[in-house]
Amino acid sequence: MKKLVLAAAALAVFGTTASAADLSARMPLKAPPVVSPAINWSGFYAGAMGGYGVSDEVSASIPGVGGVSVSSSDLDGGFVGGTIGYNWQAPGSQFVFGIEVDAAWSDISYSENFGFGVTAEDRIEALGSVTGRLGVAFNSVLLYAKGGYAWGINEISASSVGVTLSESQTHHGWTVGAGVEWMFLPNWSLKGEYMYVDLGDANYLTSALLPTGVDLGVTLHTGKVGVNYRF
Repeated sequence: MKKLVLAAAALAVFGTTASAADLSARMPLKAPPVVSPAINWSGFYAGAMGGYGVSDEVSASIPGVGGVSVSSSDLDGGFVGGTIGYNWQAPGSQFVFGIEVDAAWSDISYSENFGFGVTAEDRIEALGSVTGRLGVAFNSVLLYAKGGYAWGINEISASSVGVTLSESQTHHGWTVGAGVEWMFLPNWSLKGEYMYVDLGDANYLTSALLPTGVDLGVTLHTGKVGVNYRF
């Protein structure tokens, strides 16, 4: 009698287990819910930034004749300025799209003393950019790449026996780089950024003795840090 009861119990347990397994097999598996980022980077922002720049290549040529390009880190110095921009991030997406404009006062320069009171200097007085930005957000951290238009105002000057001659030109070129930004408070963020800048050529020293003038150009490596406020 005991064996009969035990056999019936075992059969009941086996049947219940098989039914549960069959039910599980027929029920579709649900994908885990998509978790939206807790922080959204959309909106206008403005900020301050500063950094350091070093020349990568300096070129000089006479139009129609030719010239030279020299790898040189002689031009170097700091810059400080401001930034404005706009980001857009779709709800539930990690991708951030934006546009950014910055401008800075600069002291990226090189000077040479030739003796006998003769000196010469090349100085980038200002530089800036208008760039598009594409990033991936990990909540409060944004990794991004950017690129677009770059400009700079460059001055060359020479002095001798108390007389100084100088000429300034605006250069137009391009820039590309990448950075990381951290939103440490709801409306405040810190960023670090590297940019390669090609300011292109501009024409200097046009005169009766040299009607075509001289084309001068420079490329730069720049690093900057900044703080932004989001409205």
